Amino acid sequence: MPFAFWKKTGDALSKTRAYFSSGLEALFSRKKDIDAETLDDLEALLIGADLGVAVTRRLIGDLKTSVERKEVSDLPALKAKLRETLLEILSKAVAPSEAVWPPVVTLFMGVNGVGKTTSIGKMAWQLKSEGKKVLLAAADTFRAGAARQLSIWGERVGAEVIRHQGEADPSAVAYDAVSAALARKADHLLIDTAGRLQTKHNLMEELKKMSRVISKQIPQAPHRKILVLDATTGQNALSQTEHFQKAASLTGIVLTKLDGTGKGGIVVPIVESLSVPVLHVGVGEGMKDLIPFDAEAFVSGLLGDEAQA
Repeated sequence: MPFAFWKKTGDALSKTRAYFSSGLEALFSRKKDIDAETLDDLEALLIGADLGVAVTRRLIGDLKTSVERKEVSDLPALKAKLRETLLEILSKAVAPSEAVWPPVVTLFMGVNGVGKTTSIGKMAWQLKSEGKKVLLAAADTFRAGAARQLSIWGERVGAEVIRHQGEADPSAVAYDAVSAALARKADHLLIDTAGRLQTKHNLMEELKKMSRVISKQIPQAPHRKILVLDATTGQNALSQTEHFQKAASLTGIVLTKLDGTGKGGIVVPIVESLSVPVLHVGVGEGMKDLIPFDAEAFVSGLLGDEAQA
């Protein structure tokens, strides 16, 4: 990962790191040896950083074993062990890299207010900067102004937007967008969908219908089904991922607003529980602030390790 991305990841995790690192320092300011009380305090600290109960128990179990073997006895050794286990967890979910004939169709989904349309715009800009031909589809036909918001992004990045007027059928918009992508020989088609609560069965079924309609024109499409999550929602992001995974068989996650939370550790239980790869993270408001997720950079940013180039 380029150093600029590494630094942005570290900066975005500053709130989480401040909470976590200050907690570790406080633990070791009281006592130098790692005992049962230290591990109990560390367990509470990990859960507070939104690493979740299951992941925390695994981390504490590994640390307990290492302490018993005299492998861990101080703060640097403890951090090294945490780093090793966290990287092991995050390496489980790797984004598929198989070749796909264009147009590559990506369906974006998520609950209201997570930054879905903005993430699509930023991703379109990235693809355009790589010389790709990109089409956008405004299949969020329920939220007032959603199509207009996507159109503004389209104008900004130079990507055509396929849209219908009024409260059209989202699947009809998706169908027409695929037809346009094929006719215009686009490299990528990015489809925006309406925000929906993960507990609303009829809206989740609508996602399945859209996928079926898209696959009638391109059998393997949508090639990517991406869930956009707001990092500031903490453990609720895990619940959202579980429901969307059941409904849509996700291929990846975009985690927004990582710079706005002190609980950035939510990435870890999502990957541990569901093996869904985190593809990008939002680390700011700028066009370039949607960056590829990198496990090494994330763990270093979380634990306060020295940045690497």
